[in-house]
Amino acid sequence: MTAYQDSVGVWTIGYGHTGPEVCKGLTITQEQALALLLQDIAKFSAAVNRLVTLDDAGSPDTDGLPDFTQDEFDALVDFAFNLGIGALAGSTLLKKLNAGDIEGAADEFLKWDHAGGKVLAGLTKRRQGERALFLLGAHFGK
Repeated sequence: MTAYQDSVGVWTIGYGHTGPEVCKGLTITQEQALALLLQDIAKFSAAVNRLVTLDDAGSPDTDGLPDFTQDEFDALVDFAFNLGIGALAGSTLLKKLNAGDIEGAADEFLKWDHAGGKVLAGLTKRRQGERALFLLGAHFGK
């Protein structure tokens, strides 16, 4: 696999890995790409767990708010992987989620479809998918 520039010029390799080590001409194997993906998933999963203050589904209710479901977690990990931890940390999406406004948080995904000042069809589709996944637990898992 060879590094490439994404739609806004960020050097990327494998399954969406970015970082200072990714540059023009970098090549990695499929196995290395998978290892990077697993590292990235671990990093973004930890960040989501740190940022979300709702109780996990199945744990005792300590906050009186809706439980944080696996589907919501998975959607947020994908969101953070694509946009960065800082984007999630400062987002209205996170504020609404932590306040227990699941539907309001879900609608915030759709606002994150711009890159380089333009709406990108691929990002619109990705955000719609994240929103749909996020709402699975709210509609079917409770």
